Amino acid sequence: MGERTETGVVIVGSGFSGLGMAIQLRKEGRDDFVVLEKADDVGGTWRDNTYPGCACDIQSHMYSFSFEQNPDWTRAFSPQPEIWDYLRRVTRKYDLYPRIRFGQEMTGARWDADEHRWHVTTRRGDEFVARFLVNGVGALHVPHIPELKGIENFAGRAFHSAGWDHDFSLRGKRVAVIGTGASAIQFVPRIAPEVERLHIFQRTPPWIMPKPDHEVPDRLKNLFQRFPVAQRAYRTLLYWLLEVRAIGFNGHLRLLKIVQKIAKAHIDRTITDPALRAKLTPDYVMGCKRALISNDYYPALNRDNVEVITDGVAEVREHGVVDSAGVEREVDAIIYGTGFHVTDAFDHLDIIGENGRNLSKEWAAEGMQTHLGITVSGFPNMFFLLGPNTGLGHNSVVFMIESQIRYVAEAMRLVETAGAGALAPRPGVQERFNAEIQRKLDRGVWTQGGCTSWYLDAQGVNRTIWPGFTWRYWLTTRHVRPEDFELTGSTR
Repeated sequence: MGERTETGVVIVGSGFSGLGMAIQLRKEGRDDFVVLEKADDVGGTWRDNTYPGCACDIQSHMYSFSFEQNPDWTRAFSPQPEIWDYLRRVTRKYDLYPRIRFGQEMTGARWDADEHRWHVTTRRGDEFVARFLVNGVGALHVPHIPELKGIENFAGRAFHSAGWDHDFSLRGKRVAVIGTGASAIQFVPRIAPEVERLHIFQRTPPWIMPKPDHEVPDRLKNLFQRFPVAQRAYRTLLYWLLEVRAIGFNGHLRLLKIVQKIAKAHIDRTITDPALRAKLTPDYVMGCKRALISNDYYPALNRDNVEVITDGVAEVREHGVVDSAGVEREVDAIIYGTGFHVTDAFDHLDIIGENGRNLSKEWAAEGMQTHLGITVSGFPNMFFLLGPNTGLGHNSVVFMIESQIRYVAEAMRLVETAGAGALAPRPGVQERFNAEIQRKLDRGVWTQGGCTSWYLDAQGVNRTIWPGFTWRYWLTTRHVRPEDFELTGSTR
């Protein structure tokens, strides 16, 4: 039998979402919470992804908490170690480590309607009982590894970018990279100079813009240290420069096509071989898939030891990878740059709500649906951070997280001040929210841009992106509307 812990709030995950929620509760004077973390330290995505070249593609001064600015970022776009250090520093400042239970991976949760409590179980066999459950695990934590025929026969090393094998030296090795997404365009330039041969299997080329990265001058860091208001002003400027990009994504494809010319010129300027240039030029509108930024990816592809293959992988043999044209290339390692499970990220969890409703089964059958990406009808007192349709393609998700943690804290207060046992969104409210989201998405580049992407679920429905300005989301979540919810039970 495992241990049983009773508390007020269970928070799952210790990345930006989970830590942000814990800090919000601390600010409100609450200490009745625990954070469940499957690993041995905080950081989420920025702890797990340690591949060479890992960095953020949103500016450092925007990709951080507004209430906990860092004047010491060394670059405009922070490398992974700095972001991880930042999250650990914030954890120490708010004294969160004592509230975190490391090595505790949530496997399921069951709502007890009589107790008005969630019973959360972990892989270790322990149980945590709480009035409120906050899922802050995010979408980028379950690596997507394609099922390749014959992979079980491969004699070399195979690993995903999110589980980089640092014990295996790539120097002088023949390497196959599967996928050309956000991670691959960062680690390919780092490993290309040291490997003997690099075979990159590309299914669909991404649009890649030049990366406006640079070292942050000491004078600017000193200014931000002495005058925090200057850093807030700089952050505000960055916010609006990023926010304007939403105009193109949401129905104004002509604007995207203008920007697309810059990306096309980036290809033409850096790729010398016309045949390779043709392979790397997308045939869809920029933004339909995640738009990327890099200055060194294209130059790495010009190297004599690098090959881009557009024929898919047919099978893997003991010492090689065979493409769909029947060509076998001998390799010592396979690296998956294939991203993460997003729209099916919760399929492995056993979350049971009212009347035995199973969340993963409902979402598998009907698609992921919530109210505001936060609450779910039929699952009282449960909240998501960065839930369905709150991801972004144009600005910082930390802005969305901050909107959500304030909203969740207010929802908790509503339950407690009303003397209720539980809160859940009314079914009609949730249905109207999702209908409106899908109506807006139908006009956006994700639907009209001529591609398929990981934004879409198995039914081809976009369950990932927030279609619009983030300031509208902030305005919508600024206050909880009591009329949107059913308050049930009584604790008085």
